[in-house]
Amino acid sequence: MSTSSQGQPVPLPAPAPRQPAGHWLWAVAVAATVFFASGQSHVAGPGIVNFDKVAHGLVFGLIATLVGRSFRRRRYVWMAILLTSAYGMVDEIRQSFTPGRSVEITDWVADTLGACLAVSLYQLWGWYRRLLETPLFTRKQRVEKSPASVPTEVAP
Repeated sequence: MSTSSQGQPVPLPAPAPRQPAGHWLWAVAVAATVFFASGQSHVAGPGIVNFDKVAHGLVFGLIATLVGRSFRRRRYVWMAILLTSAYGMVDEIRQSFTPGRSVEITDWVADTLGACLAVSLYQLWGWYRRLLETPLFTRKQRVEKSPASVPTEVAP
């Protein structure tokens, strides 16, 4: 607490709520998986034409959603799109150093569009956000008994 000019204590504003340290863990884990996969000379996939663009959009959309939900304030989610798009660009450039792989601007466009779509869905559709925020495993609440509810022995 600080003091006012009259010597009265003035309460300090409450700090913004903090996200758990592990909130970024999933985004980093998916990005690391992409980093590992893009360093391979051959990545397995179905023989469907342009399927890799759909895969790029889905994976980078997931990364953008995970990054976006890690920010404390929802108004900063545009940064998730920017960061994910930049990561997609760096990943494409990195692929140019991998034998058998090449840089494709359309892959980067698919990365960025997937990030935009996924973050927009997450921000605008409440049911989608609730679906993604639903915990997979719930912890049982520990019930503590209050001192009044604990029976005591009466001495004779």
